[in-house]
Amino acid sequence: MRPSPPTRLPGERLTRCLAQTGYRFTPQRQHVYAVLLAKRDHPTAEQVFLRAKRAMPEISMATVYNCLDTLVKCGLVREVNLERAATRYCPNMQEHLHFYCEACGQVFDIDLKADGRASGFHLPPGFRPARFHVSVRGACPRCADRTSRPPRAPDR
Repeated sequence: MRPSPPTRLPGERLTRCLAQTGYRFTPQRQHVYAVLLAKRDHPTAEQVFLRAKRAMPEISMATVYNCLDTLVKCGLVREVNLERAATRYCPNMQEHLHFYCEACGQVFDIDLKADGRASGFHLPPGFRPARFHVSVRGACPRCADRTSRPPRAPDR
């Protein structure tokens, strides 16, 4: 039995992807990527900026935008566009769908099955998807549960 290959660290993956696409490694790019990996909640550029500034106070909003653009071009991060809302960023590069909760505003990853299907999502025969950029809107379980409960009777 062969040993499994060592897991690549996020920094190694970043360095490799930047080099393959002709971009330089910078501490700012590393930091912005680490911010995205730390909390996978599909933040906006402004949210990434505020989080990045905590540990790197000198980082500017323009630098964050440039870092995000580079990470997208390198294939380490994808942009998530939900109609007229601010662009969000997702470090999950597996094919998946995004579910947007209209009540709380959170975005959730919905994994696809190996054959490219999600629950209730089927492509007609003959279609061969290369990538998915699909978002579903509705209520997450927590918000759906909250709205389906009858209102409480007033305390007397």
